Amino acid sequence: MNIRNKGNGIFKRLIERYDTKLDKNGICGKRIAERLHTLSQIGLTADNGSNRPGYSEDEARAQELVSSWMKEAGMEVRRDGAGNLIGRLAGKRNFLPAIMSGSHVDTVPNGGHFDGTLGVITALEVVEAWKHEKYQPVHPLEIVVFADEEGSRFNGGLNGSEGMIGGRDIEAKKQLIDRDGYSFSEVLQQRDLSIDSYKNATRDMEEVALFIEVHIEQGKRLEKENLPCGIVTGIAGPCWLEITFYGEAGHAGNTPMNDRKDALVAASEFISKVNQLPGNINDTAVATIGKQLVEPNGVNVIPGKVTLYVDIRDIYEQTRDQLVEKVKHLAETIANDQQLKVAVTEKTKVKPVPIKKEMQDLLARSIKEQGIQPFYLPSGAGHDAMIIGEKVPIAMLFVRSENGISHNPQEWTNLADCVQAALVLKSFIEDLQTDWEDDNLS
Repeated sequence: MNIRNKGNGIFKRLIERYDTKLDKNGICGKRIAERLHTLSQIGLTADNGSNRPGYSEDEARAQELVSSWMKEAGMEVRRDGAGNLIGRLAGKRNFLPAIMSGSHVDTVPNGGHFDGTLGVITALEVVEAWKHEKYQPVHPLEIVVFADEEGSRFNGGLNGSEGMIGGRDIEAKKQLIDRDGYSFSEVLQQRDLSIDSYKNATRDMEEVALFIEVHIEQGKRLEKENLPCGIVTGIAGPCWLEITFYGEAGHAGNTPMNDRKDALVAASEFISKVNQLPGNINDTAVATIGKQLVEPNGVNVIPGKVTLYVDIRDIYEQTRDQLVEKVKHLAETIANDQQLKVAVTEKTKVKPVPIKKEMQDLLARSIKEQGIQPFYLPSGAGHDAMIIGEKVPIAMLFVRSENGISHNPQEWTNLADCVQAALVLKSFIEDLQTDWEDDNLS
């Protein structure tokens, strides 16, 4: 296929300003660009975005393409019962726990071409570089393409990584229904999987030494610092609160201002004050109100009931929970002051995953080796690393996102930054094994 002649592809834009002097240590920018482009053609939308839902035919096609690249690079390839694609490169001491890297290739509807995909391509590029250099790692390396990370199909993702570590509520997953009316079980069957295969996909994570994920930042911190990549300090765990203010609906014209119980006025005060709370906790905590329902929702009716949803996140569980309690207390205080009732319900609560300083320090060393100033930042979004991190040590490298845009056809990361990330990943894995080897000899 002549990649360069693809008019609707991303290859030309990736390569046109790329300086090939950045190619070194076996890492090839053109190969990264070609592979990002080729994957972008699977599930391509009219807006030049990407649409590869989890457990869809297009996700399967993308995994199959990556599988072919893995085999060409000399990896043994298999797929587990949760739909995860796993490529394994034998190590000199193949009995040792594997170093694992990767991400996902499913997307949100009309999403971008770098989210998840870049983590898969950079991990594979490390193996290609080793092939060029005739280098064999001491520990085996596994590249994983996790299934259904985004969750666009069932409004809840990370199903592939959850299947790998096990321990999840299978009965709850059986109740999942996609927008076409297919159950989780039926969707698995479409991919030659089953509930039983999903349950049996649970892996002995003692076989894995650590997991490192490369991912686009999906924010603007690195861009503001003018840095190609940065070190993730932790992955925030969300807590979602449903808060309902109960007032009294009434006629907008005949009810005096001093005789109202307006639920929307209470909710408005709450929204304004919630925005001020995270800064009193720490600089990694955030709170967002992105959904609100007003009843009866009439132009000439005083709102009698307002339900809103608060998304609270932090990379530290203790401070996240402190913020949750402050938000609850604020809702109760406002309701009391305005003589309303309020109901607060926790809808979901996921543990944050702080990344060990040891892993951050090792990644910082690899970044310095590439002449980059280490920069530390939290991940507000969830990732497969968050799930795998429940069982094994993790590290995470963010790569600069242009204008912070993600989950959008305009999502973009320059090829030079992609290459820098691949070089850092390669250095990290090689240095890590050298350190382990020295520890064993000392």
